[in-house]
Amino acid sequence: MAKAWHLISRPTGLPTLDNFALRELPDAPLENDQLRVRNLWLSVDPYMRGRMNDAKSYAAGFQLDQPMTGGAIGEIVESRMDGFAPGDLILHMGGWRDGGIIGLDMMPNKLPAELLAAGLTPQTFLHNMGLTGGTAWIGLLRIAAAKPGDTVFVSAAAGAVGSAVVQIAKAREMTVIGSAGGAEKCAWVDDLGADAVIDYKAGPVLPQLAAALERLGKPGIDVYFDNVGGEHLDAAFATANDFARFAICGMIDVYNDGKPQEMKYLIRTIPARIRMEGFIYTDQFFDCVEEFYADMGGLISSGAVTIRETVSEGVESAPDAFLGLFSGANIGKMLVRV
Repeated sequence: MAKAWHLISRPTGLPTLDNFALRELPDAPLENDQLRVRNLWLSVDPYMRGRMNDAKSYAAGFQLDQPMTGGAIGEIVESRMDGFAPGDLILHMGGWRDGGIIGLDMMPNKLPAELLAAGLTPQTFLHNMGLTGGTAWIGLLRIAAAKPGDTVFVSAAAGAVGSAVVQIAKAREMTVIGSAGGAEKCAWVDDLGADAVIDYKAGPVLPQLAAALERLGKPGIDVYFDNVGGEHLDAAFATANDFARFAICGMIDVYNDGKPQEMKYLIRTIPARIRMEGFIYTDQFFDCVEEFYADMGGLISSGAVTIRETVSEGVESAPDAFLGLFSGANIGKMLVRV
């Protein structure tokens, strides 16, 4: 019998294991427009923290004592849905479980056979060919309208989204400064091709960013891709060139404590004419999915874009993997192999 994680209490601050319970799912014959799946990979992502609150947001909140959901790669075991057959690999939103019955509300999509045949692994559609890669691609190229010659600052550059931003920007001949925490993560961002890397754990961000710009002979940044908020956002305001564009993807620095952003240098939005825009990748993704698949698939095939996977084993490990996102336990994409 399939098992799924349930949210049994709403966390205050950083969640704990006491907020979750692994329970069996009821079994039943399939109805029309339903699939029975065996999950292979699960995604855990920072945005899920917001879904644990009882508050309106862009993504529906988790209901107490109900199965949680999220991105997953599964194999169809049984189908009563047109266009899907046993053995098909699908991307769907029936995550946080090892399998079970899903319907159209879980948005099942078959993985492109031609891309799998070209050597892409199924879990790639949970990172560089999925939510995180799509977020990076849309945020950098559509929201920030980054172009060759721009100087780009990326926070959380060793994460799943940030590492994709670094590589997409380098593939398009931009100068990239990445921020990461600790020597190992900084070394990986350097290996990805970043022109400069700052370690936010080694000291304040702003002086390190200013020093990196001076070494590179750049007067400031043209694009800031924000995954963190806090002092990274302050440093971006302080060093922005005229008409800089900020793509605000996430502010993981405040997901658990809700502290207000200081924005010490917000006044610079006026003389520098800074444009700042928050975005959700689904707002644009389905309008450009074919272009994204073609572009990102080519970048991956050529080796211009790669990823490191931090893998937890077994559905039982999903809450620990999720909590690891907030302690910096992952390099690249955090995944659960079911």
